[in-house]
Amino acid sequence: MKKIIPLSLIAIASLVASEVELAPISVESTVITEVSQNAQVSADLAQALSSSVPSIDMNRRSGIANDIYIRGQKRDNISVDVDGTKVQGACVNRMDPPTSHIITNQIDTIEVIEGPYDVESMGTLSGGIKITTKKPTKGFHGQVDFGYGSFNYTKVGVTLSGGNDTVRVLVSGSSESSDQYKDGNGDTLSEQIDNYVAANPNLITDGPPVGKFDPRLQPAYKDMRAYKKDSIMSKMFINVTDDQELQLSYTKNNSQDVLYPSSKMDADYDISNIYSVAYNIKNISDLYKNINLQYYYSDVDHPMSTTYRMSSLSAAGIMTNHLQTTMQGVKLKNDFDINSFKLLVGLDGSKRTWDGNYYKNGAPFMGGRKSLDDSETNNAAIFAKLDKKYGAFGFSLGARYDSSKITHATLQSNDYTSFGANLMTTYNLSKENKIFLGFGQASRIPDARELYFNSSANNYVGTPDLDQTTNREVDLGYETDNNAFKLKIKGFYSMLSDYIYYQKQANGTAITTNNFKNIDATVYGAELTASYYATDDVTVDSGISYKRGEKDKALTGQTDKDLSDMTPLRGNVAVNYEYQNASVASIEVQASDKWSNYDSDNGEQELGAWAVLNLKVKHAVNKNFDFTLGVNNILDETYSQSNTYADLTLLTGGATDVMLLNEPGRYVYTNLTFKF
Repeated sequence: MKKIIPLSLIAIASLVASEVELAPISVESTVITEVSQNAQVSADLAQALSSSVPSIDMNRRSGIANDIYIRGQKRDNISVDVDGTKVQGACVNRMDPPTSHIITNQIDTIEVIEGPYDVESMGTLSGGIKITTKKPTKGFHGQVDFGYGSFNYTKVGVTLSGGNDTVRVLVSGSSESSDQYKDGNGDTLSEQIDNYVAANPNLITDGPPVGKFDPRLQPAYKDMRAYKKDSIMSKMFINVTDDQELQLSYTKNNSQDVLYPSSKMDADYDISNIYSVAYNIKNISDLYKNINLQYYYSDVDHPMSTTYRMSSLSAAGIMTNHLQTTMQGVKLKNDFDINSFKLLVGLDGSKRTWDGNYYKNGAPFMGGRKSLDDSETNNAAIFAKLDKKYGAFGFSLGARYDSSKITHATLQSNDYTSFGANLMTTYNLSKENKIFLGFGQASRIPDARELYFNSSANNYVGTPDLDQTTNREVDLGYETDNNAFKLKIKGFYSMLSDYIYYQKQANGTAITTNNFKNIDATVYGAELTASYYATDDVTVDSGISYKRGEKDKALTGQTDKDLSDMTPLRGNVAVNYEYQNASVASIEVQASDKWSNYDSDNGEQELGAWAVLNLKVKHAVNKNFDFTLGVNNILDETYSQSNTYADLTLLTGGATDVMLLNEPGRYVYTNLTFKF
């Protein structure tokens, strides 16, 4: 019998530049395990996910707090759930996406949902992720991590857990920082800005409403660090009785002075708080298996400004857009076993507030101009899910009904209702082979930015009368798992109605008002993951993904029907050698085709193909101590993987010239882990 090493089904998750490894997966989702143990390059969850699942890509914005796409979908088209709580970022320019408010050190597992197959979370239009953080344990246990890497990257993380049959407590803290990384050309983040401005001198302009615009870093800040990020998580689980448990948790994230080189502003800080209280009762009866009631609350405080840019030295002064958001909700879930049917029935309610104000040199700008004026989103929903197996055949049927209302201090309010449903079926051809087929429909409402956002020039970029987006999708796949290899191939076809899309004018300049439009579009593609067990000690892992998106018709005044954010064919392959128990050496290649299909009318541009080589060794000295040594991008390649779709406010030197941000060059890192 061949020894099956617990490595991922795909190349990167196989512990090279790999961040995490994958557990056995269900047909509609992928479960990632041992996140904190293996995500050792940085605390950035987006980097860990994009390096682990073929359907996920990363949008590089900075050295930290980057965003993710699932099958080319981002923002509110995908949902992010942390231990049952809903977290939203405050930044309208996506400097603090939901994944940035939790760090890899705190995570136990992640479930990646591909498609509209989650009825428990609001807004799972085209996918989502469900993050489960570490739980407190009995006895006393701990883990200490020390990390160091190129560009003066440093990290210290500590997790302590202990308790008895009645009370268990966990505290986990992390602190990390990094100087500006250098790309393959040897340019820092600041130097990438300088190079872009030198090539586009017309970018430096004088004009209303803020005066001179110059995005370069001031000489005093040319060599400032790229970011500093601190986080702490605490949990207490109390067994009220043998079958009843009270769960309390609190997480605080504090990011300081985060540089966003391809944007016009940087983040002064980003502070979030996440609170959760849950009560769980199990084994109520043979029929009524479990009831769970949870209340959560989160808030995010995020000012972004030109403090470090040359613009602030002119009459323009320091311009700030200070945004704040809160999210609170209640969720009730009930589990039943009814004649071999598993039934989940639940209620879900939430309220989000979002407010933003412009300032100049710390004082209200233009008499108190606001970017978002006290918007509020309320949602109430009921959902159900039914699972059943009949011999070799199984199915999962889900449904969700939502009613939402969005209000604004001065603009029109909007009411939305939607019904979503999905059916996922599986058939076991044999013990080792199965096929699966899924149908799903889900909707998501516009957010306040898309409806109401007001620029500093007092133009309403938002479009107040947007309709909600609906996705109707079909998924088909095949999976085999035997002693020689694992293989999973999956195709999907997604039909998007009233898809919310950002439009620029035909000449590339921003439309004055109402930039967001409802369009119809399709997205289709395929993903493949495979592991081949060459010997008892050698495993070859690979993953590949392809997607294509098209508008049904070009937007008014435009001709390009390509949909934005659709990364081209990408893949990775890794060879892993387990040279002793729990010690693995790996070599990996990541590669991407060039961008041949992109939305040039709305800010995207052709990107070249690229390939990078990574090495990693994770050595277990004993059961209590291991260390990792790795090198990413060994050949120091210069490349960009994130495009320039106009829904982000990026540096623009002309109608079709938007600044691309290069990925890090050669990066050497090490991590020491002590467990007790």
